[in-house]
Amino acid sequence: MRVRDAMTLEVQLCTPEDTLKDAADAMKALNVGLLPVTDGDRLVGMISDRDIAIRGVAMGLGPDSPVGNVMTDDVKYCFEDQDLEQVAQNMGDIQVRRLPVLNRDKRLVGIIALGDIARVKSDGGTAEALHQISQPDGQHTRTASLP
Repeated sequence: MRVRDAMTLEVQLCTPEDTLKDAADAMKALNVGLLPVTDGDRLVGMISDRDIAIRGVAMGLGPDSPVGNVMTDDVKYCFEDQDLEQVAQNMGDIQVRRLPVLNRDKRLVGIIALGDIARVKSDGGTAEALHQISQPDGQHTRTASLP
C-alpha cells in the first residue's frame, strides 16, 4: 500500500505572512494541530499549535505576529508513492505524528497522520510507530512543578 492510498487530500494551508491568530483560528475550525506553510506552490515550513504556544506566546509574541517567525522550517516529509509501512516506521524513528506528502516534483499533495494509517492498516505498524513517538525525552518528570 502507498501513502497516496491513506493520506488526506484536502489540506488547509497558510503562508509565512499569515498571523498566528489566523493559523490558530484555522486549526480551531478544522480541529487540527498542524498546518503546512507555503510560499506560492512550495512547502516552506509547518506550524503547529505547539509552535504557537512555545515559540510564540511563551516568547512574548502577540497574535498579529507572522507565522514565519515561529514556524518550523526544517520540514520532514514523505512522497505519495512511498510504501506506507516504511513511512509509518520513519514517523516513529523521527518521532512525528503527521507528515506533509509531496509528489516527486516536490509539490504538496496531502498530509498523512498516524490516524490515517491506522484507518487503512490493522497489522500493528501504527502502534509501533506511536510507541516510538511517545518515548520520553528526559525533559519531563512527575515531580516537576510550575513556578
